[in-house]
Amino acid sequence: MYLKHLSLVNYKSFESQTFQFSPVINCLVGENGVGKTNVIDAIYHLAFGKSYFNPVSTQNIRHGTEFFMVNGIFEKEGREENVVCSFKKGLKKVIKRNGKAYERFSEHIGFLPLVIISPADRDLIVEGSETRRKLIDGVISQSDKAYLQTLIEYNKVLTQRNSLLKYFVANSTFSTDTLAIYDQQLHEKGTVIHDKRSQFLKVFIPIFKEQYANISDKNEHIELHYESKLNDNALHQLLRHALDKDRIVQYTSVGVHKDDLNFTIDGHPIKKFGSQGQQKSYLIALKLAQFHFIKEQSQTTPILLLDDIFDKLDEKRVSHIISLVEKEHFGQLFISDTHADRTEKVVKQTHQEYKIFTL
Repeated sequence: MYLKHLSLVNYKSFESQTFQFSPVINCLVGENGVGKTNVIDAIYHLAFGKSYFNPVSTQNIRHGTEFFMVNGIFEKEGREENVVCSFKKGLKKVIKRNGKAYERFSEHIGFLPLVIISPADRDLIVEGSETRRKLIDGVISQSDKAYLQTLIEYNKVLTQRNSLLKYFVANSTFSTDTLAIYDQQLHEKGTVIHDKRSQFLKVFIPIFKEQYANISDKNEHIELHYESKLNDNALHQLLRHALDKDRIVQYTSVGVHKDDLNFTIDGHPIKKFGSQGQQKSYLIALKLAQFHFIKEQSQTTPILLLDDIFDKLDEKRVSHIISLVEKEHFGQLFISDTHADRTEKVVKQTHQEYKIFTL
């Protein structure tokens, strides 16, 4: 699978722009602020129906205009697929595949397998647990639509339970029977989510460790642990024990929406003890593992977006990444960088077809 043609109208910094891409390597080069990352994000938008960097749709519209449109023509399994994502202020976003609009965006997730590696990924280390849960959920959802639907349903029930807790306090009332209905639904759906996350990480973690070893030359010992209270207790028991707290704080304080990933290097939190280079290698290993997992599950080679990939990486780690591209079939690759000469020197080492776009 690869992206043949991309057309942008009023998307972020672009008024109107078209690109004809190579099926192998595409380099977007230019000074900061010229729109390299916006092109990367437009491709991501086509796969997931939202921006990777700013999910607020109105903020992806070019300043002074009322709408944006991103149109991509893909080659997949021997046929052409036309995907359009558009949004106009005051209306709902629309995603169309071959002229037919999706009723639910979730139906589109996974159709265009894609992995992005960006400096913004550092949020996975420095931000809260929600960012890391989204990583897990995003990878699983690309190959498991049932999981994505269960996750959507869980979050809907969670919102309803939280509203009920607020209603009880506001109206000085309480109903055990009504709350029990939501607790049972959270237990059923949350248990499925926890089990699938656990199964996924059993497969994913060894792939991740292998990728990190390739990048770091095996000089550091890294670990990735799944932290969940459901590892030791059933969700219905956790909800019952947390009831008094939940009534006070007026929200659901336990469940899979509180799960987290613990990133460590040499036994210590990478957030505090990892250098910038180590953190970047950790994140790249996470994303390369995501790439390989999705490729195996979907039997389709994902598009790989490398946004400012050489930022904060030393020459040794860069050469490792390039050697991986040379040895393995990565499918279609997009690279953005501020240094055109450096980029061309690097991609030439892969001995594969490439195109350079100067913005």
